[in-house]
Amino acid sequence: MRHTNKDKLFKGIKFLAGALPLFFLGPTIMYSAFSNQDKPLYWPVLIFSFLVCAGAMFLMFRGIKTIMSSMFDD
Repeated sequence: MRHTNKDKLFKGIKFLAGALPLFFLGPTIMYSAFSNQDKPLYWPVLIFSFLVCAGAMFLMFRGIKTIMSSMFDD
């Protein structure tokens, strides 16, 4: 009978916990950028919001992958 690798599981949960605030922060910054299109910092703020959203997706993918690895790999 296989057992879950608890160290890997907690590492995956940490990745998911890091992704959670980014999932709310990215769209909030993007909304702020779109509502201020006439300002000079529009493009840097918009690019930053896309990077935050991409970081959230990356951390979520990595967290789920790590959790699955802790359960099913040797």
